[in-house]
Amino acid sequence: MSDALSKALAQRDWLLADGATGTNLFNMGLMSGDAPEFWNENEPDKIRALYRGAVEAGSDLFLTNSFGANASRLKLHDAAHRAYELSKLAAELGREIADSAGRDVIVAGSVGPTGEIMGEAGSLSHESAVEMFEETARGLKDGGADVLWVETISAPEEFKAAAEAFANADMPWCGTMSFDTAGRTMMGVTSADMVKMVDSLPNAPLAFGANCGVGASDLLRTVLGFAAQGTERPMIAKGNAGIPKYVDGHIHYDGTPALMADYAVMARDSGARIIGGCCGTMPDHLRAMREALETRAPGPRPTLDQIATALGGFSSDSDGTGDDGPTRERRGRRRRG
Repeated sequence: MSDALSKALAQRDWLLADGATGTNLFNMGLMSGDAPEFWNENEPDKIRALYRGAVEAGSDLFLTNSFGANASRLKLHDAAHRAYELSKLAAELGREIADSAGRDVIVAGSVGPTGEIMGEAGSLSHESAVEMFEETARGLKDGGADVLWVETISAPEEFKAAAEAFANADMPWCGTMSFDTAGRTMMGVTSADMVKMVDSLPNAPLAFGANCGVGASDLLRTVLGFAAQGTERPMIAKGNAGIPKYVDGHIHYDGTPALMADYAVMARDSGARIIGGCCGTMPDHLRAMREALETRAPGPRPTLDQIATALGGFSSDSDGTGDDGPTRERRGRRRRG
């Protein structure tokens, strides 16, 4: 492959991805219930600031503001017909920031779930899902995205539909699922299941992994689950900045820059090649992660006990595959940075 991400992975041992989109936009004034994708048109300077914040903090790759830019999600705002347009705007703004960075920065076109249920229990057909994903993909491609990045997926059917859509759009891609239910996705996928699925796809991703979920500890346990399958495909770790807490009417994540620096190094030592943050991750976290990755020597793969001691305990006893890990009581041992 001659795409930008493949080149970067061939030249570097690790790449720093970006942090949260929603958290940063809420801090800029986005209101709950609003569609962030409208800001690509109405508040382009704030979207530029979102992207620039990641780049200036050291990210080698950032995701576009297009997570919900599909017809299914946009129809909730009477804008289903604008999926291509808003996706293209998101990528165009990203291309502008990346091209002015003074170094190589990859624009990853974010593609979120449709919000509908597929399979026997759902109403969304494979063909309709492919059509929706392809519309978003073509908008991102035409806007200048280097790679497509489907994220926060729970259902294997939806992941496969995205893979087919990206093949139709003739774009390289990455994919992450969210393991937020006792080591499984909401639809029951385990880390081992994901590796098998990714390896069986006709249009396999350049890299795969996990994002969001519960906290950094749980996400690293999932990454270790990927590694245990012996995969040689580059892995992605994009964990939340700590655990969400409701304070004064708002959600706050308790992960400090120091904790996220520890997480980044442990993610690398667990085998992840692309490392970033998800909910709650701000530029200050990214700066600390970059410094840690650059200054701390690689070490052996961390144990579950070491992860729990450094980052806090796991939200469940099991990683979803039948292998028990440290118990939730260790959550209180999180080190404060």
